[in-house]
Amino acid sequence: MLAHPATTLASPRSLVGYAVIWLLAAGVVADTYTVITLARILAVGLLAVSVAVLSGLAGLPSLGQVAPFAVGAYTTALLARAGVTVGVAQLAAATAAAVLFAALTGLAVVRTRGTAFLMVTLAVGELTASTATRWTSLTGGSDGLAGIPAVRLVWGAPALTTDRQVYWYALGVTAVVVAATVGVLRWPAGLLLTGIRDHEVRMGACGHPVGAYLLAAYTGAGAIAGVGGALLVCVQRYISPADVGFDTAALVLLAVIIGGAASVGGAFAGAALIVGTRDWLAGPWPGHAPLLVGAMLIAAVYVLPGGLSGLTHRLHQRAAARRWGRD
Repeated sequence: MLAHPATTLASPRSLVGYAVIWLLAAGVVADTYTVITLARILAVGLLAVSVAVLSGLAGLPSLGQVAPFAVGAYTTALLARAGVTVGVAQLAAATAAAVLFAALTGLAVVRTRGTAFLMVTLAVGELTASTATRWTSLTGGSDGLAGIPAVRLVWGAPALTTDRQVYWYALGVTAVVVAATVGVLRWPAGLLLTGIRDHEVRMGACGHPVGAYLLAAYTGAGAIAGVGGALLVCVQRYISPADVGFDTAALVLLAVIIGGAASVGGAFAGAALIVGTRDWLAGPWPGHAPLLVGAMLIAAVYVLPGGLSGLTHRLHQRAAARRWGRD
């Protein structure tokens, strides 16, 4: 029996497939500005995924994921300036540094819930950005670190000097991280986090070490954010406290709300809308980017209460019901 065309078009898997095809095509035919913007979206998208893992699955809305994001970014920048330009080494070091940072701060952070968790993570993010601003000898202070050498894939490989080459590198790394994240969340780990989000007291009463699970989720989300920070440095070859401050934290949380709190694909879609609005749509109206982003958030809250992923799910359900009604 053939599926109804509307079902195929509305299927979440088919939409992901279309997105992958579009990203691959963009790397070939898009202009330079579009390519580098898409690469930046991929880096910010990983940060959004880390927020989605905490907010949507674990029920811990966070404004502090820019902290491990900053740790990964500055680790990559410092390694590159020291002559370590191999992408594999940079990603490994950035991930390790972000994991260590998240594990240490998570010991205190995961003891809180709700608004308290939001404020504590905000404090962690602000303290990290403040440290990056004040530690001039290491981070360059408010001027940031510029002149970062181009990344190379492996030892002996040529440096990725063109924007298109960097885009393919960012796309490949993002694909690996997203695949690993989705794979882990499809294991019992994802169900455990959902159970804690919905019935934490019951999960604890059943003997599950809730604190350990949340610490593992917080640390894993930190690893994802650290990779995103490493990619941002490779894309723009510059990093400053402005890239890891409150503005970035707020925009990423908005991206997760717009995309759908519990959706990896929705997090990327929300990040694309936010960055695209800020970098593309705001061009004809200089200085109006916050207004456009705010209007988009209000529209999403009232028109798309479940975010873009919720809209996709509803379209898929309607198409499936229409198909069964015709069969």
